[in-house]
Amino acid sequence: MNRSCSTTRRGFLRRSLLAGLATAAASPFAGLARAAVETAVGSQLSSRVALLAGTDRADLVFRNLKVFEPELRRAIGDRHIVLKPNNVAIDSPLCATHAQCLEGALEFLKSIGKLGNAVIAESAASGPTLDGFANYHYPALAGKYGVQLVDLDAEPVDVIQVFDEKDFRPHPVRMARRLLDPNAFIISATRLKTHDRVVATLSLKNVIVGTAIKEAGFRWGPGGKPGARNDKPIIHGSGFRGINYNLFALAQRLHPHLAILDGVEGMEGNGPVGGTPVDHRVCVVSPDWLAADRVAVELMGIDFAKIGYLNYCAQANLGEADLKKIEIVGEPVAPHIKTYKLNQNIEQQLIWQKPAAG
Repeated sequence: MNRSCSTTRRGFLRRSLLAGLATAAASPFAGLARAAVETAVGSQLSSRVALLAGTDRADLVFRNLKVFEPELRRAIGDRHIVLKPNNVAIDSPLCATHAQCLEGALEFLKSIGKLGNAVIAESAASGPTLDGFANYHYPALAGKYGVQLVDLDAEPVDVIQVFDEKDFRPHPVRMARRLLDPNAFIISATRLKTHDRVVATLSLKNVIVGTAIKEAGFRWGPGGKPGARNDKPIIHGSGFRGINYNLFALAQRLHPHLAILDGVEGMEGNGPVGGTPVDHRVCVVSPDWLAADRVAVELMGIDFAKIGYLNYCAQANLGEADLKKIEIVGEPVAPHIKTYKLNQNIEQQLIWQKPAAG
């Protein structure tokens, strides 16, 4: 173990309020591979992605982030940090970002002196965001690190126009100004999950759809306030072509600056909410969100050619999607590939690949 490391994982676990919530026993924090980090920093490849395997989310996230410490210090600077979880539903833990995943990120920010810049911010899709925070144990985490929990639905908004494939006209969407701010450093922290519209939902989609807001009182199903609107469906563009195009178009203005993909327990089948767990035991991190999503797709055993919005982003050079040009730091990809069962409507989703009729 590297005794010179100022922040040890063993001490981190002793201080953690969330250690008791772990589903597996925590292992001691292995020392950072300094030589590997130095080699990676000098790499001439287009992008680097850190990949580790294990069961301790906080440990995996923290160690993966340490690979990028020098460049993240520079990139963050004095910008305000938005740590964006993915809480599509407020009462389904498998679909949501685990608190220990966020804990690893906050511990890293603390270790580089950037914790004071950070908030945890979300607009949950199914109901009150703060209810989801409580259900997923975020208040204890926020209390430990002294960070604010932000409900994006209660914040100022800007209006963005998106495409709708039914009428080929622009439609306005209210989106949280906090994430659209050029001075925001956005960290997307989400699970590996299959999806019912875009095959897989990863770091980019988490940020874009989560930035669209809903009105107070909106809920899926019964119990919602009559007339309360949710702008998230507008981004979906009334179809599979629409959502793929809108994600691509919005990515040119709004995207993560750092991707954290928690695959300790992924979701397959009828994601992003109704799927089943995958015991995958991986974690992916990169400042190149497209490279992170590309590696995650490979780990999930999904043909990259099936995912429209990511292919569009690759064609527009919004990041690196060529595996031959991505340096993997840590574990190799091949031994950790698990083939996820796709959503039952996968053939309908692939219509984006076909020319439109007419």
